Amino acid sequence: MNNYIEIKKQILDKIKAYDTIMIHRHVRPDGDCIGSSFGLRDILRTSFPEKKVYSVKGNDQADYLDFLGSEDEVNEEEYENALVIVVDTSTGDRISGENYKLGKEIIKIDHHIETDPYGNINYVREDYPSTTLLIMDFFKTFENELKMTKEGAKALYVGTITDTGRFRYSSVDGNSLRLAGDILDYGIDTEELFVNLYVREKNILKLQGYVLRHFKTTKNGVSYIYISKRLRNRFKVAHSDASSLVSALDNIKGSLIWILFIEAGEGIRVRLRSRYLSIVEVAQKFNGGGHAQASGASVRNKKEMKKLIYEADKLLESFKAQEGDKV
Repeated sequence: MNNYIEIKKQILDKIKAYDTIMIHRHVRPDGDCIGSSFGLRDILRTSFPEKKVYSVKGNDQADYLDFLGSEDEVNEEEYENALVIVVDTSTGDRISGENYKLGKEIIKIDHHIETDPYGNINYVREDYPSTTLLIMDFFKTFENELKMTKEGAKALYVGTITDTGRFRYSSVDGNSLRLAGDILDYGIDTEELFVNLYVREKNILKLQGYVLRHFKTTKNGVSYIYISKRLRNRFKVAHSDASSLVSALDNIKGSLIWILFIEAGEGIRVRLRSRYLSIVEVAQKFNGGGHAQASGASVRNKKEMKKLIYEADKLLESFKAQEGDKV
């Protein structure tokens, strides 16, 4: 397609055709899915005030993003003849809220590796480092018809900086920065935003200290830490805050893959990160997926956890054999 313009036109036409629009995101929310949901909600409400537009509340929340606002409580009957837009969600089983199936049509807007085209329209751009930038690109394409407020721009910027690692990841290019600049032009208070995102309570920092004292590293340089429920309770840290501590392991010299395992109700959740090489293939072997250098997975027990570490270590051994040691 010519710069994807045709599929973007299809999406805008569908939006215009429906009176009610439900925006869903993925389970275990992060900055990108919440930012995409709230940013798109703001664009559609501001551009089409006569429409009912909802960011549908999921069963799980990300408390650290409360400063962006709140999701909407929606009744089942409101889905009748509604358009459902699912943002930042690669597979149908990760969509938060079963009611999305009650809508008349589904549009998928995402930037993850395509494995499940569950929408009637699937707009997937793996070349974008965040879905929020994909939403901003959509907005810019039709800026003569669409409007956005400062609050919507703030939500998009939050999703952008969190999913790009504050613009450090290799997926960031000139287009990413230009779109981010367009978002900033709405007058966002970046100091306040960064305080909300990155200033932490003392108990979280104490758990981070535990992580730095107790992480382990394999022979080939995979660094990892396991955080149990008991440990989280000891430090009084929420699951989402503990999960974010994967970034505490991102600057260990010689460690090109780092992994955080965190005990959850259904097993053990896994957050995998890397530099120079892709780890999404490892994640896909363990009920997960995501991006080349930032993926998620899940294992049932510590035996599977050891298998995942082994797979990651083999991958890194092969990479170093071909590319040599990297910092």
